[in-house]
Amino acid sequence: MLDWMTSPLRRLGHLTINAVWRLGFISRFLLAILANSGQSLLRLQLTIREIYFAGVMSLIIIVVSGLFVGMVLGLQGYTTLVKFGSADALGAMVALALLRELGPVLAALLFASRAGSAMTAEIGLMKTTEQLDAMSVMAVDPIARVVAPRFWAGVISMPILAALFNVVGVFGGYLVGVVMIGLDAGTFWSQMQGNVDLHYDVINGLIKSLCFGVAVTLIAVFEGYDANPTAAGVSAATTRTVVTSALVILALDFVLTAFMF
Repeated sequence: MLDWMTSPLRRLGHLTINAVWRLGFISRFLLAILANSGQSLLRLQLTIREIYFAGVMSLIIIVVSGLFVGMVLGLQGYTTLVKFGSADALGAMVALALLRELGPVLAALLFASRAGSAMTAEIGLMKTTEQLDAMSVMAVDPIARVVAPRFWAGVISMPILAALFNVVGVFGGYLVGVVMIGLDAGTFWSQMQGNVDLHYDVINGLIKSLCFGVAVTLIAVFEGYDANPTAAGVSAATTRTVVTSALVILALDFVLTAFMF
């Protein structure tokens, strides 16, 4: 009877200890990445190649998703604003929704699903095939050679992808509001220019996307480096990357919004 009563407490304690251990491990891992970043940045071809892999290869899903999100915002926003006689404010509504929230958050979720999972799978596969151990034997630090370039590539690519998402999203709202519905183009752009502030809206949105890029990329490379060297281990690590990144993005978005806005 006593074992049955204490079993849930034991499981809870085990989960808590494991969570604290992983949090400490990932903090030390981040410090190791920063300490070895100098070597990777001196070899710019490594970082540029990973920027192409993480950023350029994600352009299609970012651009297409941003276009349709902007078009949906235009339709939904017009339907709501026209009830209050404020249809002319459609441009400002679309821009503010994208710059403050939807652009950074959705771009980060898409980046985690596409580039983050690929980073985890790639590093996990290198660990499974003992390539990381082979680098250590040859006196090559795998963190400096493999992890750090991917980390900085994600940090650099994420704000650029979020900015492109915002631009294409605004264009999607323009297509719906001006081209399809027939709002005045001058009013659409003037309302947007008059209500969007560079520092308060644009810069804060870019800061959000930069924080999301650090979090998502750190989770991706950590899960790959910490994956069990089996097919099931790599698969589980890839799943953890997507799920954990999504939760961290949404939680971090709330914290940043509370401080910024």
